[in-house]
Amino acid sequence: MARRRRKAAYLKNNRNRTGMILVGSVLLLIMLVVGVQTYNLKQQQREYQEQEEYYRDLIAQEEERSLQIAEFEKYTHTTAYIEQIAKSKLGLVKDGEIIFVAE
Repeated sequence: MARRRRKAAYLKNNRNRTGMILVGSVLLLIMLVVGVQTYNLKQQQREYQEQEEYYRDLIAQEEERSLQIAEFEKYTHTTAYIEQIAKSKLGLVKDGEIIFVAE
């Protein structure tokens, strides 16, 4: 009878050890998967931050270009612009101006 108890206790300890090893392995596997996913997410976050920075720069450039276009639009409504276009494209001159043509 004592032998049976010892054998039963040994089997119980053996099962406990196997269960503990199995649980430990599953936990280790879960930690590994979570670690890999965390690394991938951080890498993806870095890529998104780089894209965000690129688009912010692009927006700043377009806003600057928009300001330049607005300034040019104001300039086109002035008489100085009209005179410049008349001189360069139409060849018109003001009264009293002398034109020198290089040959």
